[in-house]
Amino acid sequence: MEVDIEEPNHHNRRESETSQTSNARWRSLFAFTSRSHLLTLSLALILSVASGAVAPVLSYLLGKVFDCFTSFGGGKYGGPELIRRVAKYAIGLTGLGAASGLLHTGYFGFWLVFGELQAKSARDSLYAGMLEKDMEWYDMRKDGIDALIQRLQTQIRELQMATSQPLGFALQSTVTAFAALGLAMYTAWDLTLITTATVPFAAIVLARISAKMQPSIDGQAEALSTASKFANNAFQAIDTVKCFNGQDFETWQYAKGIRKAAAKYLSQAMANSLQIGFTRFVTQSMFVQGFWYGSHLVIQGKKNPGQILTAFWSCLMALQAVEQILPQMIVLEKGRAAGATLAAILTQMGRRRRVIMTGNLKPRFCEGDIEVRNVSFRYPSRPDQLVLKSSNFFFPAGEVSFVIGKSGSGKSTLGNLLMRFYEPASGELLIDGNAVQTLDIGWLRNNITLVQQRNFLFNESIFKNIAFGRRDWDQVRREEVRQSIDTAYLQGTINDLPKGLDTVVGPGGNAMSGGQRQRVAIARARLRDTPILILDEATSALDHISKDMVMDAIREWRRGKTTIIITHDLSQIEDHEYAYILDQGMVVQEGYRYALEKNPAGPLAAPRRPSISFPHSKRPPRLPEESRKRSVVSMNSLSRGSFASACSNDSLDIQYQPHRQSVFIPTIFTPGAELSRDGRSYFEPFVSPAAAGAFTMHRMSGVHNVFDRPTTASVQASEPSDPMLDLPHPPPRGQKMRDLSLVNELHQSKYNAGRRTVERLAARSVKSQSSIIPLKAIKLPTKGRSGDGRGANETVKTQSVAPINKILLTVWPVLTWKHRPLLLAGFVFAGVHAAATPLFSWVFSKLLATFFLPENRSQEALKWSLSVLGVGGGDAIAVYFIHYLLEACGQAWVDSLRIEAMKRIIDQPRAWFDRDKNSVSKLTECLDRNPEEMRNLLGRFAGFMFVVVVMLLVALTWSLVVCWKLTLVGLASAPFIYIVTRSYQAVSAQWESKSNEAGTAAASVFTETFGTIGTVRALTLEAYLHGKYLKSTETAFRVGLRRSMYSSIFYGLSDSGIVFATALIFYYGAVLAASKAFSTQNIIQVFSMLLFSIANANAILSFIPQINSSCATATQLLRLANLPHKSSHEHTGHVRLPALETITFHDVSFTYPSRPLGPILNSLDLTLAPHTSIALVGASGSGKSTIASLILGLYPPTFGTLTIGSLPISDLHLPSLRSLIAVVPQAPQIFATTVAGNIAYALPERSTLASREAVEHAAEVVGIHDFITSLPRGYQTLIGEGGTGLSGGQAQRIAIARAVVRRPLLLILDEATSALDMESARGIRELVKRLTGEGVGVLMVTHDRDMMAACEDVVVVKDGRVTERGDFDELLRRKPGGELKRLLGEA
Repeated sequence: MEVDIEEPNHHNRRESETSQTSNARWRSLFAFTSRSHLLTLSLALILSVASGAVAPVLSYLLGKVFDCFTSFGGGKYGGPELIRRVAKYAIGLTGLGAASGLLHTGYFGFWLVFGELQAKSARDSLYAGMLEKDMEWYDMRKDGIDALIQRLQTQIRELQMATSQPLGFALQSTVTAFAALGLAMYTAWDLTLITTATVPFAAIVLARISAKMQPSIDGQAEALSTASKFANNAFQAIDTVKCFNGQDFETWQYAKGIRKAAAKYLSQAMANSLQIGFTRFVTQSMFVQGFWYGSHLVIQGKKNPGQILTAFWSCLMALQAVEQILPQMIVLEKGRAAGATLAAILTQMGRRRRVIMTGNLKPRFCEGDIEVRNVSFRYPSRPDQLVLKSSNFFFPAGEVSFVIGKSGSGKSTLGNLLMRFYEPASGELLIDGNAVQTLDIGWLRNNITLVQQRNFLFNESIFKNIAFGRRDWDQVRREEVRQSIDTAYLQGTINDLPKGLDTVVGPGGNAMSGGQRQRVAIARARLRDTPILILDEATSALDHISKDMVMDAIREWRRGKTTIIITHDLSQIEDHEYAYILDQGMVVQEGYRYALEKNPAGPLAAPRRPSISFPHSKRPPRLPEESRKRSVVSMNSLSRGSFASACSNDSLDIQYQPHRQSVFIPTIFTPGAELSRDGRSYFEPFVSPAAAGAFTMHRMSGVHNVFDRPTTASVQASEPSDPMLDLPHPPPRGQKMRDLSLVNELHQSKYNAGRRTVERLAARSVKSQSSIIPLKAIKLPTKGRSGDGRGANETVKTQSVAPINKILLTVWPVLTWKHRPLLLAGFVFAGVHAAATPLFSWVFSKLLATFFLPENRSQEALKWSLSVLGVGGGDAIAVYFIHYLLEACGQAWVDSLRIEAMKRIIDQPRAWFDRDKNSVSKLTECLDRNPEEMRNLLGRFAGFMFVVVVMLLVALTWSLVVCWKLTLVGLASAPFIYIVTRSYQAVSAQWESKSNEAGTAAASVFTETFGTIGTVRALTLEAYLHGKYLKSTETAFRVGLRRSMYSSIFYGLSDSGIVFATALIFYYGAVLAASKAFSTQNIIQVFSMLLFSIANANAILSFIPQINSSCATATQLLRLANLPHKSSHEHTGHVRLPALETITFHDVSFTYPSRPLGPILNSLDLTLAPHTSIALVGASGSGKSTIASLILGLYPPTFGTLTIGSLPISDLHLPSLRSLIAVVPQAPQIFATTVAGNIAYALPERSTLASREAVEHAAEVVGIHDFITSLPRGYQTLIGEGGTGLSGGQAQRIAIARAVVRRPLLLILDEATSALDMESARGIRELVKRLTGEGVGVLMVTHDRDMMAACEDVVVVKDGRVTERGDFDELLRRKPGGELKRLLGEA
């Protein structure tokens, strides 16, 4: 038995992680280095040292060559001797070039391999660590698990980038610096000390600047994590975002997070630019004291010019090596922070929150007796609220037991505790007399199956999803699955699929309806066939007859096995079955059904509807066992009044009162029950922000609630009066609202101010229908084209990497006029810097010439040294502005593309999100990580390449004027260098793209595992997914190895080619000097210019892998930023309806574009009248939810026409249409914000609809207000990702409140009561009746009999067609054979 201990509280844990990150040390780069990596690291270090020594050797040879030329210029020997000596050193340079090529090939390749090893180690360690963490750890993530997953992938990438070529380059440059200084000290120690006198002071300054970068890096990471969370939420809830016109709100919210991250990054950029500029100045300031003192030594005869030049060149090379490290510092700093963060998270995962006993007991058999003794429990996200309070249960082996209670009463918690997802705060849980803490966790979960209401299916075939029920899933035969399919009555659905059992269900199972997903989950449980089964609302999405049939099959299957059924559907409980009733975490009543029915205050007192008997499923009567360890009826000293509370909502205003026929529901449209004279509420429709200016309305008053076409606006804007929401109060009771244009109100809101900022950032002067980047200017390369023909044409099928020049063409159109001058200024300073290098070379040649002056040598050396200082000072200023201005513009560029991509992603038609390549995880990763790499193209590389090009042009022009023959010979080597460099770039780009794809595949498995960790653990699929992940990381590693091999070969060839060219230039220069064709001074001048230019051009080689990686990620982001905007079916219409009219489906057929499930609707003819309540009824998968989706315009009909009034929906302005409709989806979406923010989602802040009173009133109406006020911060409590967890019923009621607060003309409820208890559902039925009485249309997609009865009209759908329609009672009175009677089991 193991005991693990974790830190005492969540806040300490979070602080520990932050402190470890903020105090990150350089060893954090090696946090994931293991012993198996030491050989690769050692070889990389050895080769880095060896390749770093190449530069000092080159410096030594250059000094010897220059000594030959100065001696020749001073007349010490003639031309033949000069050629002989220089030829000797040229041969040495050629050998050095060959050695350099081999060393650079090895060092570059091994560092790339080391980076791949670190990435694989980090991936594997984090995966294994997270796989072992309990659910509490996942609940306590600050921004939620989805945002954490995306951030981990980004940080793994940052660690990999830092520990590969940049780290190797930094170490090589460090070795070069020390070796060069050693050579300088050996050659002329006194000159070296004088030359480097300013280095200690410079080191202190640079260290202080570097220390200020880390907090900005941490702040940027946190801001990006928040923005990523917003994007992830929006993509996951895309249906809700579209239906509530939340596209602009989501873009605005995302933009806020991005701007905050940008501010933090600009602080980093400024610090890094200061480092680079300061180092440049210090480097060139050495010339003043260095050459002055060197000249003095030559005059005194202590040193010859060659020694002085060697020492000085070595000092210069040492500081240039340090200067070359600085552009890599941001990459290294981010890698250091990423390594520290990942290590901190891994360290956290090695500790546990409290002392927990991890058992290893594996009983031979599991009988199935379950006893819960005095258990109390609180969720970690709500530590102040007990969910279970000293609760006691006993579930005998071999029997079916029920647990019922209101939403949030703790029913689902019981299943979570039995699965050991969480540990109880007190008490114990026993299985067959053994405490669950003593049982092996694998044994426990292999003997218990939990089927939850919201089931997750893996993106595999139906067969494989069912086979996952067994541990040996890969051994399951199709014959074994048949019985499971029969139990879940899934065969009919499978028969209709084009590939049958081999049909892939899509990510999360989104290709199937909710009921079909539940059937697959039940089939999976049947195949698993464990001794204990827990069904948590597992049939809530099934129609009545299917539910009864499945329940009968389950009873037959579970005969003699322990089964716990958590449900709100009391009709499922038979007379001889035992039930527990929970209220506020306590068992308030328990007993057999026949006994509970005798209690007039209980939920089972009402008469039951007759159950259904099927020929294939005969239920033999089962009598209660005498040995059952519980009383027949136990009221636990509960009074009738308190039991009424137990069966009601969470402290609702709607109480259970058995002697009343109805329940009072306050009018929904006016807080405080503001009524007109006839007792009806005033009604005010709402126009969403996206439909601003769509039409105007007036508040309807008088004695009738008439739906006339409004003519004047009536939304009042007032000053904020409540700190809770910072929103205005509604108008006083009885006071008519002043006419005020809704457009004016919207423009007064802070939200719209933010929205205008978004538009300035993302859409500048570009028309909304066009791409943000002129596609004629940049056409992203593709390997194939395809389109869906529905306005969301996907021009890229398989996309290769766009070249950097075409990517950079997007910069100017994207930037604002604020940043365009900064961009021009950045390149102007780059031009200054480029011109400064040849100028520096010319001045430097003048300095060299002083060594063979016959007189005034010291004065001339001082003069030209000061000239160099002046050039260096101006160059340092230019370097600072180059880096900072281009980094600032790069940040503005990628931020604009990020926001534009976000805007265009959300604008895509719903079908676009169903494609695998547009999965939530891939979209979020692209917005989170890709821009960070893409920014380097402008911020780090574009300016540098511009400098090199200008520098080469100036140097070559100057050199041609001074000595054209030598220059042409130097250019003769250009084709070879160009071919090798281009080959290196092409190979590197190809393998970088493959490596990115492999990394993305591994990240997808990571997301699939931990995004649904509850399902993974319930099915004990950890081993399978772990193996799948290890296979994907191994594939990514092997691709990385091949990338390392091919890229390093061409990198070595490129490096050696430049040294070969240097040898050629020196030799031919000696030939020209010997022939007296050009003066020695001119030849030395050309040497200086060409060598400095070649050195700078050579530096580009080290950036090519990073450039290729940035191009690959940029191509992906540009694909999203260039998605069609306002060109789908959602934007074809322009007619804005003032009110809803009759909705008509005429011969409508529909097939989901990306779902191979065949037609969902088949020649549907349906008319929906306004202002009426209509129940849409049918079996699971019959097309009910699809009808609602078509009304909302989420998909266009495949064939046929859908009209509202007399207008086709394609002619209507969908945002304004959606503003008249509110929908409550079957799976309610909760956003990562406050409770108030969820209810008032996407409403303008100053709208009266979003006021505190309106929000609270909507919550009261749906019975969630008292629960909200019980939370620590009330309506300001954070929920959703990273916030307080909610039960299914609580989430559903918040979704209903979100719909109600908007005052719609049509309310669509799609199984909106499936997670609600009986009394909560009763309140919603009363709400529907009240809404209908006030002229609001209600479309109720339901399987619930009572909900059908509450509606005025019932439409029965079968196989995508209407089979019957009429009043509920009338349909039931029809002769046998009616479809509704069949669905309800009364045929």
